[in-house]
Amino acid sequence: MPISTFLGLQTTLRGLLAQQRALDVTSHNIANANTEGYSRQQAVMTASQGLQVMPGLTDLASGGSAILGTGVDIAQFLRIRDDFLDAQYRAQAMRLGDARARSSALDRVQLAFAEPSDNGISKQLAHFWDAWSNLANAPESPATRQAAIEQGVTLASSINQLYAQLETVRQQSRDEFDAITAAGSGEVAMAVKDIVDYTDTIQRQMATGAVPNDLLDKRDALLDKLSQLAQVSVQDLGGGAIKVTFGDAALPLIDQDPVTGAPVSNWPQALTQAAGGKLGALLALSDVPGGEIDSLEADLDTFARELRDAVNYLHNPTGTGVDFFTGTGASDIAVSATAGTVVASLSPDKGANDIALAIAALRYSPSTRPTSPGLTPDQLYAQLVSRVGGAAKDAERTEATAEQLTNAVEDRRQSTSGVSMDEEMANLIRFQRAFQASARAMSSMDEVLDDLINRTGRVGL
Repeated sequence: MPISTFLGLQTTLRGLLAQQRALDVTSHNIANANTEGYSRQQAVMTASQGLQVMPGLTDLASGGSAILGTGVDIAQFLRIRDDFLDAQYRAQAMRLGDARARSSALDRVQLAFAEPSDNGISKQLAHFWDAWSNLANAPESPATRQAAIEQGVTLASSINQLYAQLETVRQQSRDEFDAITAAGSGEVAMAVKDIVDYTDTIQRQMATGAVPNDLLDKRDALLDKLSQLAQVSVQDLGGGAIKVTFGDAALPLIDQDPVTGAPVSNWPQALTQAAGGKLGALLALSDVPGGEIDSLEADLDTFARELRDAVNYLHNPTGTGVDFFTGTGASDIAVSATAGTVVASLSPDKGANDIALAIAALRYSPSTRPTSPGLTPDQLYAQLVSRVGGAAKDAERTEATAEQLTNAVEDRRQSTSGVSMDEEMANLIRFQRAFQASARAMSSMDEVLDDLINRTGRVGL
């Protein structure tokens, strides 16, 4: 086919427009260099479709033809993203969410125990045994009897308060879980609504041939946040549609309607400790029975009951007298004896102190009653404190490790998807120079056409 006189202008115009679009993309990258969740974009250029021209005189015998280039086009605005790194990041974010929730709750538990300190139960136990030792030294003294009562009240009150604080931490964990998973205003529900809205818009735009890179970034950022709450798995269904599974929920969190193809959500749903992430940890902390804090409360109950039974076994050996302690466990243990009913000995002999001595000896020796666990109250409590300290330290160490691994994966992801200012500045100069060259080519073409149009056929020029 014949070549248009103005083909050169069109070719240079394509170059100008392509370099301008590339400059626009570079400017967009620079503007969003610090935008959370933004993935750098790239203008992918490709040679435009060539023009088949008529064969030259030397090619007529062979019947050959030639293809003349017509410039450049923008094939697509590519979003630089690595799905494998996204999956890695979300797996690590789930572990970090779990570790942070556990570490925070166990830190509050450790503060509730306040060990070692002058206000801890260990110190109160020591004062309680000292009071019985003093009573053994002066069994007839009303003052030492009253002191034993007061130290028992203080000890029982400390146990009550510790149990109440554990229950508060457990309830706080449950309340936080309920708030995050609330059907209308919870963090999960709001994220799901936004993801569905973004997905619907993305699908509509992709159906027209567009690729909404910024909307894809926003949707991925929401999926990243969800991954801290529970295990998230994302399946690309094509055309912008996705299928998202969340924790151990029975149904996909987000799916595609089989009839209309529109995105649909399945929330709220029941979750268990196996959901992982922050929500799984909150359930593991707050479940009754089977929760970690529920287990600590049970151990505290065991200690309180042993204290009650060991002291009562010695203070009321016949079962017909007055028990020193009453209550069913740590939540309600209390002193039932009064100064007038405190027993130092059953012997009528003046100065007899065998019961007071035996109770004071519980500091070092387990109770001899048949149902004794073989440990003193102090040993049972020390085991509980050691368990809490070990769990808190382990949670803190796990959190630090999970944070390091998450940051490492995020660094790798940023090296792929993040904006490098040095690279963008180099691109800025490269596209600017290409734009200037295309503009200079257009000016040269314009001069050629000006000579062709205005001077052809004029004699003497």
